[in-house]
This record gives sequence, structure tokens and C-alpha cells, in this order.
Amino acid sequence: MPYPSYFESFDVQQALADYPLGDAFLETYAGMSRDALRELQNQRFLKLMARGWQIPFYQRLWGEAGIEPGDIRSLDDIEKLPVFSKSDIMQSVEQFPPIGDFSGLEGLAPEQRPPVVFHTTSGTTGRPQPIIFGPRGREIQAMLVARAYRFMGLKPGATVQSTYGHGMINGGHYIREAVTRYTNAMFLSAGTGLETRSAQQVQLMRDFGVNVLVGFADYIKKLASVAREQGMTPGEDLQIDMIIGHLGQETRAALSEAWGGVKLYDWYGVADTGCIAAEGPDQNGLYVWEDAHYLELLDVDSGQPVAAGDSGNMVVTCLYKDDIYPVIRFNTCDITAEIPGENPFGLPFKRIRGFLGRSDNMVKLRGINVYPHGIGDMLAELDSFTGEYVCIAERDDAGRETMTVLVEFGAAVDEHPAIAARCADLLKRKLGIEVGVEPVAAGATAKWTEIDRRQKPLRLIDRRFD
Repeated sequence: MPYPSYFESFDVQQALADYPLGDAFLETYAGMSRDALRELQNQRFLKLMARGWQIPFYQRLWGEAGIEPGDIRSLDDIEKLPVFSKSDIMQSVEQFPPIGDFSGLEGLAPEQRPPVVFHTTSGTTGRPQPIIFGPRGREIQAMLVARAYRFMGLKPGATVQSTYGHGMINGGHYIREAVTRYTNAMFLSAGTGLETRSAQQVQLMRDFGVNVLVGFADYIKKLASVAREQGMTPGEDLQIDMIIGHLGQETRAALSEAWGGVKLYDWYGVADTGCIAAEGPDQNGLYVWEDAHYLELLDVDSGQPVAAGDSGNMVVTCLYKDDIYPVIRFNTCDITAEIPGENPFGLPFKRIRGFLGRSDNMVKLRGINVYPHGIGDMLAELDSFTGEYVCIAERDDAGRETMTVLVEFGAAVDEHPAIAARCADLLKRKLGIEVGVEPVAAGATAKWTEIDRRQKPLRLIDRRFD
């Protein structure tokens, strides 16, 4: 029985028109009013909701909250819908193994099933989550990444080396799809240090004239040290023009300096949603792709919208994913804050500060919420801080929670006897609470962060529940 192939199952040119990139992106959205953008979002939201009501997962989630189809008439009603998170998806997988009942593939005969792309999450916070993409959603996801790279200033004919992982993990694959299909760059899918040894990675950079690095900042920074060990000087022997990665709140200055003063560009997204926001050439916050996503910032405790400028959980509705696995009010558990004010491009899109930490990795110390992923940025002003650290949370016999931060320094620790006190004072001032500090030599935290093996180094070792 005939069935459509991948690119026959949707209109690629229409998708590019709906979610433009390059010059067409600015031509479409520069000068657009917020009201016009809201109307576009509303049209896409209503189509998304119609698809959502066909999915057993949403029928159950919304039905248990007392929601009926007629209750959601526009985007103005979105707050009536319950949020969901990875735990709800994993519960669906347990109840309906092996892929859950959230994709929309349930009950379809093989000959009726559309082409799909199957991946999983990295499993950073637990068992890997299955993620399924339909062709249209998958390609728009790739287009949004390419939009980000081109908006940042990716040069024509660039040579891009990716340190994103492959295998079952989604990241490296869809970055490759974005670059090879929607830019004219040459793409080297080097992967992680486990897939291509670090020494070989820097050799690839020199042999093929790589001028753009993409991936997670921690490993890219390590590669600069590996290059020097191999007798290559970043900025001279390796001419990198830009680094595009998930920069978090670690010290950008140290990463840029490690690669000879290169410009850095941040972007944000998760496996379920694709690229949500990206830094522009002005490098003043991350522009939310609001034609493709409706982003809410909700208080971690109350679930209510936060005041302008305050930080909150990013709750995302993917307005373009109306084929396979619609995403409607997904709580990423990632923290950010909106940046107020106008932007130099006249875009109607909001801007956010980027990734500020995870609410599910939060440590509450004497009433203060501490986000381990934000510690690195706080320590950036310290001399010879390598950018590497790890937080160890523990609970004493009385139930009191404590946290000790192991901080790496490039210079010999014993040459700076006051460094521990200075670190402790700095963190107390910025966190509003006292934490323990233990200065260590460069490389000493690797056994905890697992930076040599993981795309995303661990920043919290949680012993509170051992």
C-alpha cells in the first residue's frame, strides 16, 4: 500500500514562508506590531489545540482538570490549561510503553503512519525520554536553528564543527540538519570527546579551516586547552570567528579569551521544543521566536506569571508542532527572566536573559533558593578562576541543608591563602546566604562534573537524600 515519503508529507516551501530565515526573517517581522504578532500566534494556537484534542495524553490531562473543548476559545484562555513536565511524559511512557500516548501515533495502522524521526533525551536528569517528530515539525525546528545562526551572522560558505552528541540523543542530529539544509556551510559532525577524541577534534579544525564551533561551552573551552597541548594557538593556528553554544551563566570572557577573543553567541531550547530563543548580532539578550513559540514565565512555587523582569520557569507552547507530539504548556523547569525595552531591529519579539538555572536542581538553604548553574557567573570576577566548579549539597543529622562549592583555580591554591575567604564573601554577597567554599586545582572537579564524558557537565552533586 502506498504511503508518503518524508518530504512528500508536507510543503517545505510553505514552511519556509511561514517561518522565514535570513533576509526574509527581518523583512517579515521588522516593524510588526505586538497586536499583529498576537493575532498570528492565536491562529496557530487554535490549530494546535484542535490537534491536541485528538491526542489521548491531552484528553486525559485536560479532562482531569475539568477542561472541555469549548473552554479554550483563544490564546487568552491558555492559562486555564494545566502545565505538564517531563514527569508527566515519563508517566505516560510507563502506562503506555514503550513510547507513551502523547505523540498522536496511537491506533494508526502501519500503512497509515506518517514518517517519523525518533530520538531520546540525554537522560541528564534520569531515564532518557522518547521524543518523536513528524516531518513538518522536525523541519521547522531545523529552520529555527538556522534562523538563529544566520541572524547571529553566520558567514556564507562557513565551515562549522559541531561537538554536539549523536547516537540516540536528538541534539547533534538536528543541528546537522539545520546547517546542511538551511545554510550553505560545510558541516563537520565531530560529536563529543567520546565520539571523536579531543586531539583529533582540534586536528580537524586545522585541516579543514573550521571557523565556527557549535556545542556546549564547557567542552568547547576544554578544546582550547587541548589545542595548546597539541602545539596550536587558538586565534592564530585555529582561526575561529564565532562560537555558538549553550553558554548558560559561566564566564563568557574566559571562553572568548581561550579562543583568541572570538565572539560568542548563546541560544536556548530543549529536546521537546527545539530552538526557543537566540542571541542576535546586538548581543543583548535572546530573542524569543514568538512566531513559533508562546513563552510564559511562571513563579516556581505558585505557578503564577511573574512580574516583568523577575525570574521564573519557562513554560512553552510550540505553535508549529501540530503534526506529531504537540507541545502545549510544557514546563521546562529552566529559569530565565525577560529583558524589557526595545531592540535595534524593530522586532516584536520578547527577549530573555537565557538559561539561569533549573528549578528542579534548586537547593533551598534557610529559605533562599540557590541555583547551582548560576554560581559560575558569580565567580567570574575572581582571578585565575578556570570556570569549572561543582556544588555539593548535603543534609546534616538535624535536617539542616548545606552546600559546599568546589572552585577550580589555574594558579596554585596555596599561593593565595585568602582565596577561600574571598570566594565565600563573594557568594554570600550575591546569593544572600553563606555557603562553604573549597578552592581546588585546575581539573580537580572533573571526577564530579564528568566534563570529559558528558555534553552537559554536572554542577550539583545532591547528597541530601542519600
